Amino acid sequence: MDRARQVTDALADYVEAARLQAGERLPAERELMANLRVGRSTIREAIRHFQALGVIETRKGSGTYLLKPISKATIHMPLSLHATDLRNALLQTLEVRRGIECEAGMVAAKKRTAQDLIVIEEKLDEMERVHLEKGTSGPEDLAFHLAIYDASHNPLFRQLLEQMRETFWQFWQHPFERQDFARRSFPFHRTLFNAIAARDPEAAREETLKILAVVEEDIKDMSQ
Repeated sequence: MDRARQVTDALADYVEAARLQAGERLPAERELMANLRVGRSTIREAIRHFQALGVIETRKGSGTYLLKPISKATIHMPLSLHATDLRNALLQTLEVRRGIECEAGMVAAKKRTAQDLIVIEEKLDEMERVHLEKGTSGPEDLAFHLAIYDASHNPLFRQLLEQMRETFWQFWQHPFERQDFARRSFPFHRTLFNAIAARDPEAAREETLKILAVVEEDIKDMSQ
């Protein structure tokens, strides 16, 4: 179990043991850090996870509040595949990605704010920097797509990703042990950004399809 999952579980246990009810405020960061024996950045990561799932919210100047009861049993109900091989798992997940990401890109093109655009471009610039330096950019690529989800201003997009994170993450972990997986999709991330900046939903859809077409071709080519 990775560190982030351990802390998320520990925070869920803490909330359950404290018998916090919907509408009640969580303890301050410092108290959570002391109780869970982790640093501030780890606590914030766990809180972001819960926010993405829609079970807590942070109110500026007031604190972090529980919106729904949580426990390890309720926060980890991931949508996952049990395909017999990586190729089939990736292709099946890609079908879902195509639907979600095309729609997210189109909605983001319609609803993005100037601040959203700044965040998306920051993630894109970082992705391009790492890609040019290392030839690969897994976490940075994911961060770019997450920024587009957020620019849709529909929290369900990110919630769906959180529920499918383990399955989706396979795309950013160098499947088939190939560092060059989907590298040819690199230029289309910039054109996708340009489409969102231009508030052109159809162009955003087309550029997303180009990215995912490269991914599909690589899955098929590399798994032969």
